Order: sequence, then structure tokens, then C-alpha cells
Amino acid sequence: MKYHLVVVAASAGGLTALAAVLEKLPPEFPVPLGVVQHVDPNHQSLVASILGRHTALKVQQAREHDSMIGGHVYVAPPGMHMVVEPGYAVHLTHTAPVHFVRPSADLLFESAARSCGPVIAVILTGTGSDGATGAAAVRDAGGIVIAQDEATSAFFGMPHAAIVSGVVNYVLPIESIGAALIDLTGGEER
Repeated sequence: MKYHLVVVAASAGGLTALAAVLEKLPPEFPVPLGVVQHVDPNHQSLVASILGRHTALKVQQAREHDSMIGGHVYVAPPGMHMVVEPGYAVHLTHTAPVHFVRPSADLLFESAARSCGPVIAVILTGTGSDGATGAAAVRDAGGIVIAQDEATSAFFGMPHAAIVSGVVNYVLPIESIGAALIDLTGGEER
């Protein structure tokens, strides 16, 4: 298998989009997924528990030094950047926001490409441009970038920023992204 990690970013409208992608993945999906969903940093996040109701994968809020394994989804905690270090180890940091957000898709994508590349990056619905710079790092490291199409995005800012940067391999409707991940990783459809 060429790709050993999937990193996903979403913002406004992201919970619905993330659920739509994850529900297509089988419990034996062969690679781990790292997820950044922009949420209010001043409240406890329910993202992991909400997503866990829509997938057979194990979903958890990421913790420092988690060792990412296949069939598991690691969600960045609110107000913390999540980066992936060599050996698929999670590192959480409270450094400055990137593009006014923390957690940052760019930092997750760049660290994954550097430490685990080639990887697959997925940019889902959201405002702003977070993820476009990181997507370029993923492509430069031999990875694949998938962006949600405009027709199925609640907010097209993040996917559009990546698409116009010229680094996106596939622009897909939300209902096709899970199947694409299965094809790219050699998993089997649910």
C-alpha cells in the first residue's frame, strides 16, 4: 500500500461532511485518519462522539503521544494544533493560530507529509483558506489531495483555495470521497 495515513480538514458545515465520509469506511479501513474540525476553543468538543455515531471506525479525541493505527480516527482537540511526528505519533501544541485558526489543517497536513509521506489529504467544506498550503506539502511529498466539490459543500472557501492553488488531484462530491479513500488505500467498501 502506497498511502499510510489520511488527514482531513473541515470547518463550517464540516460535521455533516465528515460523517458522510466516515460512514462509508469499513471497520478494517487499513490506515489511520487525522481530523481537524474548526470548533470553538472555549467549549468542550463533542466532535469525536458525534462522528463515532456515524462510523464503524474507532473515533477519539487525539491525546499527546497517541500512536496512530489503522481503523482509528484521531480528532484534534479544540484550541490545540495536532501534528504527526515520525512513527505516526500525535503531538499537540498550543502555538500561535495559523490563518486565525487552531487547530490548523496546514500544520496537520505539512507534518503528515514530512513525517509519514506520501499521505492522502482531504479538504472538506469550510470558510477561509486553511489547508491549501498544507495540501501543497502533501503533493510535494508524493501524496494525493482530494477536495470536496462546490455543489456539495456548505461553504466552498477551503476546498476552493486548495483547488485554485493547483495541487488538488480529485474534486469529488461528498458522497464519493469515502469510496475514493477505499480505492486509494486498498480497503474494502462497507
